[in-house]
Amino acid sequence: MTSRRPSPTIFFDQGDFDENGTFLVSEMFARTPKSVLAKNFDAPVEAFNDLPEKELYIFNGTPQPKDIQKQNITGSAGAIPVSHAYTYHWSQQKPYEVPGGSVKILDPTTFPIAAKFSAALVTVKPGAMREMHWHTSSDEWDYFLQGSGRATIYRAPDAGRTFDFTAGDVGYIPKADAHYVENTGTEDLIFLEVLQAPKFSDISVAQWLALTPKQTIKDHLNLPDSLLDKIPKEKTILKQGNRNMTALGQ
Repeated sequence: MTSRRPSPTIFFDQGDFDENGTFLVSEMFARTPKSVLAKNFDAPVEAFNDLPEKELYIFNGTPQPKDIQKQNITGSAGAIPVSHAYTYHWSQQKPYEVPGGSVKILDPTTFPIAAKFSAALVTVKPGAMREMHWHTSSDEWDYFLQGSGRATIYRAPDAGRTFDFTAGDVGYIPKADAHYVENTGTEDLIFLEVLQAPKFSDISVAQWLALTPKQTIKDHLNLPDSLLDKIPKEKTILKQGNRNMTALGQ
């Protein structure tokens, strides 16, 4: 199996956002008189003759130095403290391993500067699934980096739809809608689960039932004791499954 490097991804917290509303330095300079730029930067007007003719948003740049220290610039106030740092090395975070895959969590607990941003990098083994759950404080955006998956989204009181996803797809799940994400392929399913929330959290359907009086569940669902007695009281995050998906019932 060959590994894949995910392409750069940008997330915005407004659905109507587009590049036309972005503050671009190239456009700012293009819309400022060159005489003003010359005065502001104490430079001859000719120094600005090669400014781009139009704004630059996503474009080819020049190679960056391999030694990142060469790009560090520190002002007179000193370096930014860790609690206010604008970068977090998620690649160095040890994943939380569970049967069926692994997960890495990023939220203000580890990255304080992103006060309302939370995300999980989820790896689901073939046949396994991100357990049934819902979020109480945020919609969910999913970006699929590798593999193929399937999700059924339940919206109270009586709406349920199932969707298939492959690498490069984006999924959206409204707040409080119950759902899962199942690996339907033969390779690891890897996706980003993004929330606009001050902490990454969810409600596990299995844990919810495990902490509810058994008789109440039996009255609602007619489930046998043999099933209810095995439901874990702690979140499992991922659930293992049969790798031969054709053997699973629909």
